[in-house]
Amino acid sequence: MSPYGKAGRAAREFWQTQSVHNVALVWSSAAAEVHRFVVGPLDNNVYVVRCRRTGVATLIDAANEHERLLDVARTLGVASVLETHGHWDHIGAVAQVRAAGLDVWVRAEDAGLLPGYDHLLDDDVDVIVGDLRLRTIHTPGHTPGSLCFSLVGTPVLFSGDTLFPGGPGATSFEGGDFATIITSIEQRLFRPYGADTIVWPGHGAATTVGVERPHLDEWVARGW
Repeated sequence: MSPYGKAGRAAREFWQTQSVHNVALVWSSAAAEVHRFVVGPLDNNVYVVRCRRTGVATLIDAANEHERLLDVARTLGVASVLETHGHWDHIGAVAQVRAAGLDVWVRAEDAGLLPGYDHLLDDDVDVIVGDLRLRTIHTPGHTPGSLCFSLVGTPVLFSGDTLFPGGPGATSFEGGDFATIITSIEQRLFRPYGADTIVWPGHGAATTVGVERPHLDEWVARGW
């Protein structure tokens, strides 16, 4: 038995994971933690949202590097995976996480792009993660089934490839549509959420609704 007990072992494993796997604790409150690490050839962001009281967590986008991803998932208590959309670079580890016993959730329109899934996500419903709630926001345009997730009661929002610093995600792929993604961003993100909402995208750095919202007309004018 470790002289530090179960809590000490868990803490040690947590910090080892942070160090070995380059996992960053990017946001926290008394109730929640958000961890981020980057995987794959397109530098995809993978997020873990963890309830501090229960230790239960979910992972957003099983993108790539499944061994590393599963090591992090085991240490942080991940019990499920939420997919923002079905593009190849966001689903590269889906088969392996399902084989490891994690349920994968996705929107119906993108489900056929995955090698397998367990549950379908409706719009505007809460996914329960311990004491936390992640609300689904259907934001088509990048793909027909693109989803964002809002961590209820916090300023945290995960935008997948719908919204980035400087504009919307690409719409040149099959199933993408520029007018649709602009409508999604304006009506589902910019109108309901405050300026201080932190937007964590599928690639790259975070931004805020307050920084991006004034530029919507510029994006429409440039057409991308």
